[in-house]
Order: sequence, then C-alpha cells, then structure tokens
Amino acid sequence: MSRILILGAGRVGSSVAEQLVQEKYDVTIVDSNPALLKPLADRLDLRTIVGEAGSPLTLREAGAADCDLMLAVTPSDEVNMVACKIAHELFNVPTRLGRIRQSDYLQQPQLFSEANFAIDHVITPAQIVTDYLVSLIETPEALQVLDFGAGRALMVAVRIQTGAPMDGKAISDLQQALGSAECRVVSIYRKNQRIRPNGDSVLHVGDEVFIVAAQRYIRKVIREFSAGEKPIRRVTIAGGGNVGFRLAHAIQGDYQVKLVECDRRRAQWLAEALPATLVLHGEATNEDLLETEQIERCDLFLALTSDDEDNIMSSLLAKQMGAGKTIAIINRSSYVDLLQGGRIDVALSPAQATIGSLLAHVRRGDIVAVHSLRRGAAEAIELIIHGTQDTSRVIGRRIEEIKLPSGVDLAAIIRGDAVIMAHHDTVLESNDHLILFIDNKTHIREVEKLFSVKLGFF
Repeated sequence: MSRILILGAGRVGSSVAEQLVQEKYDVTIVDSNPALLKPLADRLDLRTIVGEAGSPLTLREAGAADCDLMLAVTPSDEVNMVACKIAHELFNVPTRLGRIRQSDYLQQPQLFSEANFAIDHVITPAQIVTDYLVSLIETPEALQVLDFGAGRALMVAVRIQTGAPMDGKAISDLQQALGSAECRVVSIYRKNQRIRPNGDSVLHVGDEVFIVAAQRYIRKVIREFSAGEKPIRRVTIAGGGNVGFRLAHAIQGDYQVKLVECDRRRAQWLAEALPATLVLHGEATNEDLLETEQIERCDLFLALTSDDEDNIMSSLLAKQMGAGKTIAIINRSSYVDLLQGGRIDVALSPAQATIGSLLAHVRRGDIVAVHSLRRGAAEAIELIIHGTQDTSRVIGRRIEEIKLPSGVDLAAIIRGDAVIMAHHDTVLESNDHLILFIDNKTHIREVEKLFSVKLGFF
C-alpha cells in the first residue's frame, strides 16, 4: 500500500500526513481551506489539493482512482460519509476509513456497510482519547498504557521515582523481586536518549522505562518502578466537550467526579446527562472556583478543553493549589515536548493518541495494533505471523537466529492465551502475535518485509 489520500488537513489529518511522508508513502491531502494546506506543502513532500472533500471532481483531481487507501477526517461526519461512498462507487478505492463523531450515527453501524456509506473502518478520535485517559486513571503510575492481544498483555511507560525499589538497581535484580511474574524491560530513555537495556543496565531516578508484562502481573511489576502512588478517588475534569463528557460518563460510577464547563447551556445539558457527576458552571482557570471546590483534595485534575493555553494554565494552577496528578490535552506537539513530566504530569496529544488506529490499516502484513510512543518518535506494534518454515523468514526459528533491523526489539509473544516474554532461544510459531518495539521508524518497511509471508505462500 503506497498511495494514500487524506481528506481534511486538520490536526488529525496533518499529523497522519506528516507521519506517512516520513515513512516514504505517496500522500495527497485535500482541504477546502488553503491556509491549512500551505504549511504542509512548504515542509513536507506531499501533494495538496484545494477543494471540497465530498466532490467527485475534487476526488478525481486528487487521484482517488489510483489510491490504495482513503482517510476521510474532515470536521463533518456527513462529508466523510459521502466521500467514502463516492470513493467506493466511482473510484473503487480498496480501503476507506472515516472519522465519525456523532453518537447517533455510531449507534447505527449498518449505515457504514458497503451497501450504504461503504466505510471499512470507523474512527472516533474522542472515544480513542477517552479510552486512553481511562487507562491512565486506572494505572496512575504510568505515563502510557498500551493494550495488546485484546488485553492479555500491556506495555506501560513509567518514570523512575525517588524511593522506587528499582532505583539504583540493575535490571537483572528485577526477576528476583517479581518471582514468577515475568516482564520484559524493552527500552530506557535517559535525558531523551535511548538506552537499549540488558541485565547490567542500572536504573536511575528520572529514567523513562517501557515494560511489557501479562495483564495479570502488571500491577506487581509497576510497584517495582514507582514510589507508591496515592490511589485515585476524586477526579476533576475541566471541559465538557466530547472527550470530557465521554470520560465523565465512563468513570462516574467508580470515582467521585466533578466537571467544570464554561458554557452555561452545555453545563445544564451535562448535568442532566451525567447524574452521578457534579457539574459546575465556570472557568477552570478561576482560582476562586478551584479554592471553593477544594482542589487540594483532588487526586487527579484533567484539562480537556479545546484550548491549549487554558489547559496549560488550569493544570498549572490546580497543581500549585495542591491537586495530586495533572493530565492536559495539548494539541501543539511542541508544547507537549516542553511540558511533559514537569509541573504537568502527562501532556497528551489527541492526534498522537489517534494516529495508531489509523496506521494499523496502512501497514503491510497482518497488523493488529499500532501505538505511537514518545510523541511519535517510536512505535509499538502487534502483528501476526503466518505460513510455514518454507514460506516465512521467522517461523520455526529461534529469536537469536532472526536479524532484526537496528532499533527494533521483539518484546513478547502472545500464543493463544499465553503471554511469553521473548528470550534468545524462543522459537516462533505460525499465528503467534508478536509485540515489537521500534525506536528507529525508518526501518518500518524492513520490519514489514521480515515478518511477511513470501509470495510462494499464496
């Protein structure tokens, strides 16, 4: 798959375009606003088309007849649906992904069938971000929580804290502490430089560590890397938009939730839609409001408005006034790098959280999941290997016999219900799900080729 057509040059569309251009895909991006296209054309090797995404003439000019995949991520659900239908009927585009936000459409999945709007895969960024936030709330020590094998295995990113059991210890000491609970330390980042771990690698306060373990062991594993986080009970959410509403709805049964919304009519609607959530009308940057609501008793403050500056300021203010942990949605990637791990504990880019679900459909081979790591600099993927020893380059071979590209590590294997940590003498079998950590994304194509089935298989 090499020719990609993207409809919509907003945050998601532009982020995906940048990612795919870096991986040498042939990308065309369409938007009705030339101001959104110009900066992309100036810095990326791609083709831009000014026009309406739902127009057959625009799609023809953009090369829809020759593209392998179309991604419709304009702000309008209706435009995305119509564009996918036109792409299917007039241009026979093989794979069509559409962003759909309205819940009333999502509750009618038959609308997306080939006979109707012909959307192969529906993408709902707000729900993806919500699920991501729920995983962070459930695992408060983690910077990222990634799901593999339908939840059988997890990869977590944690920052070594002062007083953590593993502070100042070598990785070889870890297994003795864990007993029968196996895990794999996949990568260590120290001052933004990757250290490829081995048994002699010593961990220090501030190190960002990526670990893979079976889901049932993950709590025990995380305790070795943290100083003991206070459990989260009280949650305050700033912003009652799509993400804020979905998150409050998802967690209000398990936590004490307050939601702050500046728009009065929206606040009234939220109060009716969220009976177990205390909805407050006001600005989350208002110090008096935060003081009145005893923000110092809040275990987790999440700034989820559509305004980066408001999210930054409200998070900093909440932290200064005594809130436990802070998470802020930040749309500008340069802000994310600047703020992550400082006074704001987790700075989350919605586009980066969403991009993995899109890339899984672009990658060659049987890719189950793609997760963007470290603000897009690295990636974790889950893929399934097929074939026999004759038709596969890896099946029937020990891991030590497989020459992985530079910057790529095979972290774990999911075989049926079993999660197997990858060791040098582990032999790979057909239908294994492999969890790979890829630090150097220029080698993505090499990874795809290595784990694909030879043509003779077909």
